[in-house]
Amino acid sequence: MNSSLIATLAITFYLGSSLVIGARLFGEAGKRLSRATGIGLGLAGALLHGLFLYQTILSDSGINLGFFDAASLVFLSIILLLMLSALSKPIENLGIVILPLAALSIIATIQFPSSRLLPSDAPWGLQLHVVISLLAYSLLALASFQAILLAIQDHHLHNRHPGGFIRSLPALQTMEALLFEMIGLGFILLTLALLSGFMFLQDMFAQRLAHKTILSILAWLVFGTLLWGRFRFGWRGQKALIWTLVGFVVLMLAYFGSKFVIEVILKTG
Repeated sequence: MNSSLIATLAITFYLGSSLVIGARLFGEAGKRLSRATGIGLGLAGALLHGLFLYQTILSDSGINLGFFDAASLVFLSIILLLMLSALSKPIENLGIVILPLAALSIIATIQFPSSRLLPSDAPWGLQLHVVISLLAYSLLALASFQAILLAIQDHHLHNRHPGGFIRSLPALQTMEALLFEMIGLGFILLTLALLSGFMFLQDMFAQRLAHKTILSILAWLVFGTLLWGRFRFGWRGQKALIWTLVGFVVLMLAYFGSKFVIEVILKTG
């Protein structure tokens, strides 16, 4: 099937899923739509998104991990994690923001093609490192969206304005438990990504990995401190939001910040 058609269908399903989820949250008429409809459309979009990326970034020479291709791959991972988790947990509402962003990532991949190959004969350990890193970034990004939604919910409840879409969200304790489950698993994956990455780190300055390595370690420390604060002092609310977003921003700068400068601004390989 033509890759442009697949991309168009993926975008359509993503936006359709976002509209269904939004209608269920904000409109009385939307209450008649089932959760399964929004989740099903999101999963269909993810399958098409995966097929599009399969045709776009895989070649006999290796895997193309250019800036926009990598960003699209991360968004695909986020959508898959979100929709599969939504089958058993009430977190599909995050799709209102994430699904349109995933659609934009597909458009960006088409409009700004690039080539930065991970060779097909790369060591299996390096390929595993890439996969674990991708999952860690995706899960912690999902946690950041969850933290923002949790902060909005907490603000409305404290100001005694629990109407609108806030009423459709799970209990605050449930939302908070889901947040720290995501952060805990993401922290474990980030730890494994760092450990596996050090196996292939020889000279981080010569390999242009200094900023990525230092910022990744800093993000690991931020998330580790948050989890320790949660366990030791019961951190929650605004404090948990700030630490989560700081860790996420640092982690995104570690990977996409350096890739953006090298590949988009400097246009070097």
